[in-house]
Amino acid sequence: MSDATGVNGPTEPTGSDEGGGADGRRVRVVLVDDHRMFRTGVQAEIGRTDITGVEVVGEAADVDQAITVITATRPEVVLLDVHLPGGGGVEVLRRCAPLMADAGNPVRFLALSVSDAAEDVIGVIRGGARGYVTKTITGTDLVDSIFRVQDGDAVFSPRLAGFVLDAFASTDAPPVDEDLDRLTQREREVLRLIARGYAYKEIAKQLFISVKTVESHVSAVLRKLQLSNRHELTRWATARRLV
Repeated sequence: MSDATGVNGPTEPTGSDEGGGADGRRVRVVLVDDHRMFRTGVQAEIGRTDITGVEVVGEAADVDQAITVITATRPEVVLLDVHLPGGGGVEVLRRCAPLMADAGNPVRFLALSVSDAAEDVIGVIRGGARGYVTKTITGTDLVDSIFRVQDGDAVFSPRLAGFVLDAFASTDAPPVDEDLDRLTQREREVLRLIARGYAYKEIAKQLFISVKTVESHVSAVLRKLQLSNRHELTRWATARRLV
């Protein structure tokens, strides 16, 4: 079964088992993900330009690298992870707003993430991404999704499409989590990593900050959420599907 759908229904077959490229089309893509092995795997899966039509022109592992590479290469599509050191995918979108708004040569974004949390999906879509697919997607469907986004379509994994459409169809503002809104973007990043079982040293390495800074963020999160320890914090984050 396809793992990606357009807003009007399932994606159509491309006419090639490999997806895309069969009609001679090409699309230039930048991969933004903080896991090098994952980037390598995606590159191997979709980057056979003569077959898929996808040319990977750059990679980045954090927000600052992403801005530099995207600005330098001006790809048609950016595959963007949601959780990145330096502010996350939303920060990349914010800083790339002028590139997305370029009517003559727009840079379009497709979120590719392990997370299916509503907060993450709605956040990047509101930030300007054209779609959101999870990392369970097949290479064939990912190539197809990239070409659809290049064409200006909105593309979502099936289980995400429903609540995305509901959220944007509603005239009411989405529910506000007052507790979560007390946290800064960096505190949310630390919260997620703590909830996933990362040690302070590992979080410091992921976010390019010191262990002391991690400790300060954790203390601030516990204080703002009125929690006592990381176990309570993990339960709190899990209940809100933030992990």
